[in-house]
Order: sequence, then structure tokens, then C-alpha cells
Amino acid sequence: MDRAARGKTVLSNFEQTCSSFPDADALKWKDASGTWRGLTWSQYRDEVRKVTAGLKALGFRPGEFAAIMARNRPEHLIADLGVLHARGTPVSLYNTLAPEQVQYIAGHCEAVVAFVEDAGFFAKFAAVRDKLPKLRSIVVMNPEGVALDDTVISWDSLIERGAAEDRRDRGAFEEWRRVTPDDLATLVYTSGTTGPPKGVMEAHSNLCWMAESIDAYLDHQVGQRHISYLPFAHVFERFVGHYGAIRGHNVTYFCPDTTQLFAYAVEVKPTQLIGVPRVWEKLQAGLMAGIQADPEEQRRNAVLQAIEVGRKLVKLAQAGQEAPPELLAAAERARPVWMAIRAKVGLEELGWAVTGAAPINPEVIEFFQALGIRLWEGWGMTETSVGATYNPLTRIKNGTVGIADPGVEVRIAEDGEVLVRGGNVMKGYYKDPAKTAETIDADGWLHTGDVGELDSEGYLRIIDRKKELIITAGGKNISPANLEALLKQHPLVGQACVIGDRRPYVSALIVLDSEVAPVWARKAGIVFTSLADLAQHPAVHAEIQKAVDECNRHVSNVEGVKRFTILPVEWTPESEELTPTLKLKRRVVAQKYVGEIEGMYSREERSPAGASEARRA
Repeated sequence: MDRAARGKTVLSNFEQTCSSFPDADALKWKDASGTWRGLTWSQYRDEVRKVTAGLKALGFRPGEFAAIMARNRPEHLIADLGVLHARGTPVSLYNTLAPEQVQYIAGHCEAVVAFVEDAGFFAKFAAVRDKLPKLRSIVVMNPEGVALDDTVISWDSLIERGAAEDRRDRGAFEEWRRVTPDDLATLVYTSGTTGPPKGVMEAHSNLCWMAESIDAYLDHQVGQRHISYLPFAHVFERFVGHYGAIRGHNVTYFCPDTTQLFAYAVEVKPTQLIGVPRVWEKLQAGLMAGIQADPEEQRRNAVLQAIEVGRKLVKLAQAGQEAPPELLAAAERARPVWMAIRAKVGLEELGWAVTGAAPINPEVIEFFQALGIRLWEGWGMTETSVGATYNPLTRIKNGTVGIADPGVEVRIAEDGEVLVRGGNVMKGYYKDPAKTAETIDADGWLHTGDVGELDSEGYLRIIDRKKELIITAGGKNISPANLEALLKQHPLVGQACVIGDRRPYVSALIVLDSEVAPVWARKAGIVFTSLADLAQHPAVHAEIQKAVDECNRHVSNVEGVKRFTILPVEWTPESEELTPTLKLKRRVVAQKYVGEIEGMYSREERSPAGASEARRA
């Protein structure tokens, strides 16, 4: 990897792709009328050139930082590359951040320019602008409702200034060639599940090294179709939909509303797809609900049988066994059914798909593999520029996150912590040398904070976050993530948070799935007016009890969930219990629901309101 990435930067990769495929599609998006628009690679470079010159006209200097807060749209990436070509550092912010969080990140990196999408995002910066003395200019992509002045300008105005500046000095754009592999390509701020966000310093060398490593195990072909819907502030989308797309000269289709992902997929027919576990869990639940709702019993049973044939094939492949001729024949008959299911959500041309960023139940992966989709689980973190392990497409091992990426070293420390070393490991945490030294040791090993184990073939299994392992009052180490993944297998369970650290037994807070629960309730003839009503209904408690019993069937008695509470709320990034990529903020949950948690550990013989005793299956 070192040799392949030597001397490269994100900008040299961009230049190479734009020069090699000038007329190929690069970016695609829908305009206000719902019509697809696009830019070729040469047009993409022209827009970046204007932004670069426009920034220089605003007085932007090499070494400075720019913040970007916008949904998935072309201007987000054009702004990012414009900042890089101006020899600065772009920093994408989560759209769900509160003004105080915007202030923290923009102040921490001392951003001098901010790109915002519209009046709503502008208001977050305006609310704290007096606390951001370094911020000189704000560029608004859609300025409707925003009062413009000398320091608040529209995107179109920036483009016009840039075009004029570029005509005046055509050679200025070539200053990007002075950018070196050791220069920062971005700061990616962690989502802060355990404290204030940290600015992960990712150099051009890290990102180009990572791109070469991924290219070594994925067959990149020109024009692969990728739907960009996860936040660009998260390293998963940032790498695959931006840096990886540049290196692999893929077409990025922007989906600004995550709830519309599979509606977009029906039109785009992606050839690759990334997703956090909740995306796959909800898709499986939705597909199965649709199948079960088919009133024609014979057709419904035929579809379920076709899926079961696929599962049998997967299980044999996982065991390293060949399928018998009769099963292969059944699979050929089932294949049109699999493809019909996939076509309903636009996945009939999908070459591969990956799940990451959080734990997932292997049975969810198996479901999609049973439909002929090569879904695999990978593992990495912001500090590894996205990846560290992958499952080879020729030997996917469910329940593991695969083997080390090409060029990456992975080993397990004495206490079970996973250590990683390679050219993908970050340069450190911005303005925090102490935390950097604590995380990357003198030998270059990144201490990931994850606990895991390697099998005899070098496949890694992640057990849990080192600091999130539950140690019960009896001294038993328990993985909450494993139990939560099992609970979320039930379609009614939207989110779950397992409690038990220094407690006599394990309990769980459960949140209903806001889409599935109402449909289930109507089908069951339950009268309700809100999700809160359902959370209190005896029939819902009985159904969640089944989910808990099924979860407990897969673990030892001491690990089983003994009590649970169904909360009358929905957890979202806006309500603060989840990060923008739907990871649990355990500290927030523990603080917000301290009463409900303590209620589950009451000494009273009778369960408190809303809490239920969990039975063993």
C-alpha cells in the first residue's frame, strides 16, 4: 500500500480522474421539480475551480479551516474540494448539531469560513457568531430568508466572484500542486458518544493509503453507482461517497432525505451500497412485513419458501460445505423470487453491500445473503480513516468483521483490546497531543477501545467497546451491544439500551419502532392515538416479552434480560439519545431515564408502572 499511495493526495487523485474520464458522470442529484441533474468529471472540476478562486477572493489563506453544514448535495463536495484546492482544511458538521455544538467545533478548528445550506443551518451559526471571532464569512447555498451582506454571501455570488478571479489569474488554481501527502485533508469530529467530540486529523496520505488498500480487495469498475445518504460528517459516507468515489471514479447520487433511500434506489439501481445496521434491520423488517401482509396464502408461502432455500445455501457456505444438487435446483427456481424482492427496493443490480459503524445481528446479514446479495460486515473507525478489516467476497464469515485490510496489521492486546497499525491510522487528535499519545503508542499501534478476538483464520470478532462492557455485581462481563442487537431482531423494537453495570441483573430500556408498531397495532385491532399509548398497552408488552424471551434464548442465564421498560417516546439524533449515525449515547440515556432505570431495580415485589419482568424462554 505504501508504494501504491506514495506521493498521492486527494487532489492528485481528483486531477487524474477528471483528466482520464472528463465526460463520464460524476455527481447526480434531483432538482426542485424531481428531475435528475448532473455534472461530469470535467464540469465538477470547473465548479471546484470557481469555488477555489472565490475563496481566495474572500481572503482565505493556506492553512485555514472551513466548516460545512449541508445535506447530501453537490455543493457540499464542491465546497470541500474548493477548500482543499485553496490549500485549506474542510470540516463537515452534522446537520443535527445544536448551536452550542456548532460553536464548539467551529471554534475548536478556528474556522474562518462556513458553508451552510439554508436559513435553518445559517441560524445555528448566527446564534453563536459573536462567540466565533475567527469566522469571517458565511456562504449560504440556498439564501432564501437570509439577510445577505458583506460577510454573508450566497453560493451563486461566491461562484461569480470565483469565475471573475479565475479569469484574472488562471494560474492561481494550480497552487493545489503544492499540497503534500502529509498535509491535512480534513478533520473528522467524532460524534461524542462518551464525551466532547475529538477532531481526528486525517492527512492526504491516510486517505490515499486507505483508498489503495480498498482497491486491492474490491473490483472497481468505471461508473459504479453509489447513493450518498449518510452524513458527510461521518467517516463512512465521507470516504465511500467522496474520497473513494474519486479514486474509483464512481457516480455519486445524492439522497438528501434518508427516509427516501430505497425510493431513490428504485430509480438509481445502485451497484454498491453502504449502511449502518439500523438501515438493514428496518429494510428486513419492512420486506418481511410486506410478505406477511400478502392475503394470498399460496403466494406468501412460496416467497417464504424461496427465502428459506436461500438461507439453507448460506448456512452451508458458512460451514464450508457444498450444496447438494437438489438444493441447487431449488435455488434456481427460487432465484426469480429473490430478484423480485430485491427489485421492489432497487437492489437487483447490487454487486456488493457493506454494513458497519455499529454491531449487527448476523441473522440480518444472512437474510440478505439469502436473496443473493453479497452483504458483508466490515470494521474500522474514524481514527483508521474508515476501515481496518473486511470480509472477502469469496469467503464472507458471518458474525465476524473479517480479516485485516491489505497492508493493515491487527493484533489483540493482553486485556482483549484490538490494536491496529498501518498507513490508514490518523495523524492524531487536533490540539490534543496528550490524548493522541494515549491512543497511539510509541510503536505506532492504535489502541481502538474495542474488545475482540481473532479466530484461527485471522477473522476478527468484535465483542464490544472496552468502556461499555457491563460488569455485573456478580463480576460477569457482558456485552450490551450483543443483547441490543438480539432485541432489535423483533420488528416492534426500534431501539434498545441494555443496563446492568454494577447491578444485580441485566435490564433494558426499549423504544418501539415508530413505523412498524402502528401497523402492527392496527392489524391486531388495537385502538390508540400515539406511540405513547402503545407503549402502555398490554398486548404490546406481551409482544415485547416475546422479543426478550427470544433474546434470552441465545445467551446464558446471567446474561439474560431480567426486566424491561417500554418508553413512551422515540429516540432520534434530535432527541439526543442517538448520534447522527444512530449509535446509542449511553451517557445521555442513563441521565435522561434515571428514574425508569432505578425503577427496574426496585426492591418492591410488584413491577413499577411500565416495567415488566422478563421470563426465560
